[in-house]
Amino acid sequence: MFERFTRPAREVVVRAQAEARDLGHTPIGTEHVLLALLTGPLAEVPALRAKQVDAAYARAEITRRSGTGTASPGADADAADREALRAIGIDLDAVRRAIEENFGPGALELPRAAPKRKGLFRRLTGDAHIPFSPQAKKVLELSLREAIRLKHSFIAPEHIMLGVLREGRGLGAQLLTDRGVDTAELRADLVRSLHAPVP
Repeated sequence: MFERFTRPAREVVVRAQAEARDLGHTPIGTEHVLLALLTGPLAEVPALRAKQVDAAYARAEITRRSGTGTASPGADADAADREALRAIGIDLDAVRRAIEENFGPGALELPRAAPKRKGLFRRLTGDAHIPFSPQAKKVLELSLREAIRLKHSFIAPEHIMLGVLREGRGLGAQLLTDRGVDTAELRADLVRSLHAPVP
């Protein structure tokens, strides 16, 4: 399937992994795929612009709904320290919030090396593999189906967005629906873009 992906479509898959990593999320979800699409090739789609759906909106909503970072094993192993600090008037959670406000989400997270895995997505994403959620895998599968439906021998970013729409249940599709995006209009814009002559 991946041999059909255009370079921009491959970049979307790689960018989705980077977005998930930057947010400290695993696995890569449909929301990360949407965010990757909005930071690149589909930033100017009229149906999305009309509803002010852009990378900033998607990133803020993903963070609001899913948070940032993943809980590490033993994250509350310092409960005794937390209580000792609270006893002298220091709120550890407030300190962490202040640090993240000043230095960005996940500023206190130590980088962890991802385990090396072999698999279907390794060719696209390299060794630092973050797995795709079942819904995100379904989006990629549906992007192939959309390309076949449109009689295209390639998969472009527009096909991936059509896959997000067709999957319909993941957070990526929810972000579009919650913003009031007209999915029929978005589909039409995407198909029009796929058939537009290359300048």
